[in-house]
Amino acid sequence: LKMASVFTSNKTIRVCPFLNGDVENQEAKSTSAWVQPNLPSKCTWKPGKPSSESPHGYVPLPKEPKILSNIMEKIGRTPLVRINKISKAYGLKCELLAKCEYFNAGGSVKDRITLRMIEDAERAGLIKPGDTLIEPTSGNTGIGLALAAAVKGYRCVIVLPEKMSMEKVDILRALGAETVRTPCTKFDAPESNIRVAWKLKNEIPNSHILDQYRNPSNPMTHYDTTAEEILEQCDGKVDMIVAGAGTGGTITGIARKMKEKCPECIIVGADPEGSMVALPSSLNAKDGAMEVEGIGHEFIPTVLDRSVIDQWGKCSDRDSFLMARRLIREEGLLCGGSSGSAMAVAVKAAQQLKEGQRCIVILPDSVRNYMSKFLNDKWMIKNGYLKKDIEEHHPWWWNLKVQKLNLLAPLTFLPDVNCQKAIEILREKAYDQAPVVAESGLVLGMVTLSNILSSVLAGHAQFSDPVTKVIYQQFSKINLDDTLGKLSHILENDHFAIVVHDVEQYNADGSSFMKQMVFGVVTAVDLLSFVTPKNKAQQLRDFTPKSASSGRIFSMAESEKKLTEGF
Repeated sequence: LKMASVFTSNKTIRVCPFLNGDVENQEAKSTSAWVQPNLPSKCTWKPGKPSSESPHGYVPLPKEPKILSNIMEKIGRTPLVRINKISKAYGLKCELLAKCEYFNAGGSVKDRITLRMIEDAERAGLIKPGDTLIEPTSGNTGIGLALAAAVKGYRCVIVLPEKMSMEKVDILRALGAETVRTPCTKFDAPESNIRVAWKLKNEIPNSHILDQYRNPSNPMTHYDTTAEEILEQCDGKVDMIVAGAGTGGTITGIARKMKEKCPECIIVGADPEGSMVALPSSLNAKDGAMEVEGIGHEFIPTVLDRSVIDQWGKCSDRDSFLMARRLIREEGLLCGGSSGSAMAVAVKAAQQLKEGQRCIVILPDSVRNYMSKFLNDKWMIKNGYLKKDIEEHHPWWWNLKVQKLNLLAPLTFLPDVNCQKAIEILREKAYDQAPVVAESGLVLGMVTLSNILSSVLAGHAQFSDPVTKVIYQQFSKINLDDTLGKLSHILENDHFAIVVHDVEQYNADGSSFMKQMVFGVVTAVDLLSFVTPKNKAQQLRDFTPKSASSGRIFSMAESEKKLTEGF
């Protein structure tokens, strides 16, 4: 590794050549190439290496001034808080402390890395105010980046998956960032937030991806500041640190510092079920989507150094959210869902510690981002994470399955259908809305007649644009085997739900995979029609719902033909 140097008025700052995707991959400037976020790290930093030989610049812990010159000076120096009731409830002998990273200016631990990545890139001459900063993120890095961009004068474009909370999107927009939502899919799929971000970079002049997954400034800011703060706050006595792994920068940077200054300190990684980050790989046996935000991946980020992590603990979404709610209710810590993941793993891992020892848990962000999600009882009940304490009297239909509903066979659009044809089809078939489904079966969103018309009239879309430009990406799905009671909870907040059914599909080689099929769209009117008293006797009888195979899928090519009656 060859170090680059940037000369300022009073000192020389070393900058890692692998700071930015622009530097390492020149092809990405002129082609549609993208840099994978899981490439092996080429950084030569090693624990115990003299700072004079480090490829990275060293940023000392700043002293907080009485008056801040701007809000970015309120990044770092977060409080360490003793956990009392929860520690006692789990019978821990050690001292349990929480590092509350949501006290950073933008509300999360990611504020640290965005400021460091921007300032390192500025010192290296890679970016300048007026340029466009693009970042694929689960939200918190985007908020930190948007905050810094607002203060420093950059244009900011954030690409985030649709499962991320609307609170994050609203905050990003309030900070002046432009947001692009993508389906929740594999990281290397063309429609993933990472691939879409690189596509935008190749299209927008003077744009940059600082790339939190690969940028060494990510772990180094935690090595230089977060870890040093913990050591200072604990007078150098730390026996265990527990942190989640999103990009892996937080736990990597802290762990590397602890291996140097507290070699006996046990580093524990918290990984959600459904993620493949933990070691040994046998811990990752449970597959499936993760509802908890900000941690866990289906790939190993470049900046994550798993060699400095001593133990891993897995945590379910349910345990994460329930623990986060306990931290709020019992300790008064207004933290987010991934904080619950870290604490749920910590109370188990800390059982091995003795009296007089100390365990630190990193709480990454605040509950501000999740007011409509795990903090909401109805959302928790709807997703099966919470049961009502008091058994209520439910109507006769409450525990019946969704498959009992006599739903119309679905009408779905492929993403290449344009708005004009979608309007014609919806009017012809007397539908108000229809799902937009990729050929792979992935539900991309919902398109409604009113939204198409309002978007066109407002100038946000053209009749010739594909329907993907006007789709709702926030929607609820319900399975045929779910109860009408669960559907009722969904329809209290949503106008409709997409009914899906999981089927096992086989390939020619005998291998199989699970695929979700759209069975229909259900509204409050459908549920109301079913539960009407005069229909009770009839609806309680068994019957076979209409087959999903009788539905129609409209493509752009097909819609060019004359619309035919019936389907």
